[in-house]
Amino acid sequence: MIRHLLLAFALIVTSSTAWAHGSGQHVMGTVTAIDGTHIEVKTPKGATVSVQLTKQTHFKEKGNPSSTEPPAIGDRVVIEATKDKKALTATEVHYSAAKKVAAPPPAPAAAQ
Repeated sequence: MIRHLLLAFALIVTSSTAWAHGSGQHVMGTVTAIDGTHIEVKTPKGATVSVQLTKQTHFKEKGNPSSTEPPAIGDRVVIEATKDKKALTATEVHYSAAKKVAAPPPAPAAAQ
């Protein structure tokens, strides 16, 4: 009997957390284009997704939560968005800067 009660309690708790997530969608990938009105993201599967940006869109840089600057091309992003009339609109854009590739050392001068 106690096992049944524990099982019922576990099912109730897990189902309520699933509903608490909301109806938003997530877009994850690398920024390929960005301007003041939209951002284009290349997903890990190779698709390009365009997401609208508004004045209410919040930008959050990894390691710098007070930043309000948008990401740059090449940055990795996770976008929380809402879908309305076939368009995605970003509510939050979480991003981390692209890794800087070190420049190769200069070639040694040829001896004459």
